[in-house]
Formats: sequence, C-alpha cells, structure tokens
Amino acid sequence: MDMAQTQPGPVRVRFAPSPTGSLHIGGARTAYFNWLFARQHQGVFVLRIDDTDLSRSTEESYRQILDGFRWLGIDWDEGPDVGGPHGPYRQSQRLDIYRAQLQRLVEAGKAYPCFCTPEQLAADRERAQAAGQAPRYTGRCRDLPREEVERRLAAGERPAYRLRAPQEGTTVVHDLIRGDVAFDNAEIDDFVIWKSDGMPTYHFASCVDDYLMGITHIIRAEEHLSNTPRHIHLFHALGAPVPAFAHVPMILAPDRSKLSKRHGATSVQEYREQGILPEALINYLLLLGFSPGEDREIIGRDEAVAVFDLEKVTKHAAVYDVKKLEWLNAHYLRTMPAERALSLVWETLRDRGWVEADPGRETLAWLLNVVRAVQERSRSVDELAASMAYYFEAPAAYDEKGVRKHFSAAAADRLLEAADALDGATPFTAANVEAVYRSLIAAWGIKGGELIHPTRLALTGVTVGPGLFDVMALLGRAECQTRMRAAATWIRRSV
Repeated sequence: MDMAQTQPGPVRVRFAPSPTGSLHIGGARTAYFNWLFARQHQGVFVLRIDDTDLSRSTEESYRQILDGFRWLGIDWDEGPDVGGPHGPYRQSQRLDIYRAQLQRLVEAGKAYPCFCTPEQLAADRERAQAAGQAPRYTGRCRDLPREEVERRLAAGERPAYRLRAPQEGTTVVHDLIRGDVAFDNAEIDDFVIWKSDGMPTYHFASCVDDYLMGITHIIRAEEHLSNTPRHIHLFHALGAPVPAFAHVPMILAPDRSKLSKRHGATSVQEYREQGILPEALINYLLLLGFSPGEDREIIGRDEAVAVFDLEKVTKHAAVYDVKKLEWLNAHYLRTMPAERALSLVWETLRDRGWVEADPGRETLAWLLNVVRAVQERSRSVDELAASMAYYFEAPAAYDEKGVRKHFSAAAADRLLEAADALDGATPFTAANVEAVYRSLIAAWGIKGGELIHPTRLALTGVTVGPGLFDVMALLGRAECQTRMRAAATWIRRSV
C-alpha cells in the first residue's frame, strides 16, 4: 500500500496540542515549522485543540498554549478563537462528527465492534509475549456473526470499535524528511478507533479532522512516525486523500537523554518567566533540526520564512544547547531599541518602587540612558533589571573579592578626597568627571586603577559594569559623593 495520493490545492497544515499541560519547547518547534511551511507557500495554518481527554484537559492549559503562541508571534488562520470554515476547532466539540464518521465505517464494514474485556486482552498479550511474539490483537471479534453483534448490543454491552486493517503487504510512508519508510501490514493489528467509554481515540479523531479540514501536509514529531501506517489505513478507510508527512527530529538533552526539567526550562512559559525574549526563542527553535546555511544563526521570523526548507530538516535528533539560547537572547537584547528594553523591565522597576507610574520627560530620558548603559552586558531581561539596581539604590554590600583587592586605608582616603574634588566637575558630565579623576591620579602619582576600581566598588558594590565615568554621570554628583563617603567610612570600620 502506497501513500502517493496527496491532497490537491493550497497548502493546509495544522498543529493540534492537548491542553493537559504547558506548551513545551518540542511542541513549539513543531508548530513553528508548520507555521513557516504555511507562510512560505501562502497556505493556511490551523490551530486545533485535542481536548478529548476531558479528565486531564484544563481551560488554564488551553489559555496558556494560546498565550504562548501569541508571545512567540505564531499566529493561526483558523482556530478555536478565530473561527474558520471547518470548525469547531476543539475536538471536544466535534463528537457528533466523529460518531457520524464511525457509523459510516461500520456500515461499510471497514470498522467493527469489539466486545473483548480488558482481562481477555491482557491474557492475549501475555500469551504472545510468552511465545516470543509481539503483542497484537488476535482478531477475536473481527468476524462475529451479525446476529451475535446485534444481540450483544441489544443486551447493553458497550464495545470498543476497531478498524479492519489490511493484514498483508506493506504500507510505505513517503516522509519528506526521512524518505520512504516501509511497514509490514502483518505487524499492524486491528487497532481501536473508538473506546468503550464512547470517546474516539487520538488516531481516529485526528484523521477525521485532517480529512474534513483538508489538511495537505502533516508535520509532526518523530515519535508519531510509528503511528503513520495506522493513519494511512484510516485515511483510506475514510475515502480521504492521504496528506504528505514529515516527521521532525526529537530534541535531546546535552547528554543525549530525553529532555526534562532537570536540564532546565522545558516550557515556553518558563523561558518567558526567566527573561528569554520571544525573538530569541523563536530563532533558537529554527536551529533545532534545521541549518539556514552559510553559518548563519541570527534568523528572524521574516527571513526564516524565506530560508526554511522542510526537506532539509535533519533526520537525527537535535541537541538542546542552553548556551546558544542565552547567546541569541543577549544578541536580541543588546540590539533592540532602548525604549523596548525599558518596557520589558518596567513592571519589575515599578514593583521595586524604582519608577513611578507616570515619570516626567526628564526622568524617562534618564531611564533610557540607564538602559543603554547596561544593555550591552545583559543576557536576559532579568539580568537587565538586576544590572540597573545600583542606579536606584546604594549598594547594601560590597563584592568580597573586590573588597580584598581594592578597599584599603589608602583607598578610603582617596575616596574622600575624590568625593570633594567632584565639586569641580561642572557641569557633571562623564568627560568632566574623567578630567577631575585624571588630574587626581597624576597629582598623586598612582595608577589609574588605584582610584577607579575603589570608586566603582563604592558606587555599585561590584567590580564590573559600564564605563565608570558614564555611571557617575548618570548617578549625579550628590549621589556619588554620598556613596563614596559612606564607603570610606565602611572601609575604616571594617578593613
């Protein structure tokens, strides 16, 4: 059996997450690849919610998934919140559609009721395993007489329903990433498409929806490859064109184990809370299994649409590299306009009492200059906010290594004299402050670091940061003098 028959017409792809948890990086990557393929071919990207597992699906998870996509900049053309011609787009609202399709298959003899109990099925599996065979359905109910089926249904038995799958030959999956993959039909049993509790299985609901929604390409995770021959059988049973398939590689941890929380953040929400930017994360998702070529790594959404090639996605697993993500994040943070960077940290600054709801024009200009001063060294939004702290508050403590290296009795004397000398820096600009410091250094006959390093530690509490004289100009004369004198007092008391 071959799957060469594919849907004609414009490209239509879908992503169908289950709202049973957070949007994880693997799902976000698969959704992005679908989105890129749709945009590249001027096609349609459908968001469909697989919420037939009513016991585990939550509205909170559903909202988080939608919010995660919006934050990443992945939009959809049809979906539960935007509508479309093939709705509803939540599977829990499509049960009547599935029942009708099941009835059609049963009437055509392509599906049949299975009355086997869980105990019978477990015993069959144990016998197969004891014989060294792969567990598969024995076909006990495949050819039950019609009279027996009707009698048992009339007696109130609630069967599952199985697809009558082909038992001979092979099913070939023409995978756009992996090439042809052949499956022996003898190894594919009559699988359940409708559970005895009255709900469709994932396989059935997914294929019915792909058929009725006109999906032309199914781009999904590698773990679904083994399900694909079953889905092909379902498409044929439904009389539906078989979509083209592409199975994207797994994402592994650096040690090539399954990615989990012990390796760091795994959900889009966690990355967001840690200060990762959406443009950095979406850029990183592209690199997980795809190379733009020419050693390019900085690829925004618009460029990604142009360079993405589904057939060049790698077959082998992608390895998660948090350092690469942090590097990308630092790049986007460093190169964004200061106005946007300030907006990203505004809530944090407000919560800490550092800014007012409506600062004046002068204060806003000062805040933007502070952002510009620390942007270059910040790798995340959290780091950006943290690195601004000493512009608002005097240090509560001094770096211990810095104290041992730069704070001494002589340093305390120099800080006091330098604080007084700052009265001569008028106006109080970085250039004028530097001129005062260069004069003091020359007059004292010392190395520049012997004054500059203690001053930085006194003003900021740390030993690294933006240019000292730029920091001093932003802090202002009075604040610099107050902190330098306080540090001198601390040194004389502590060192």
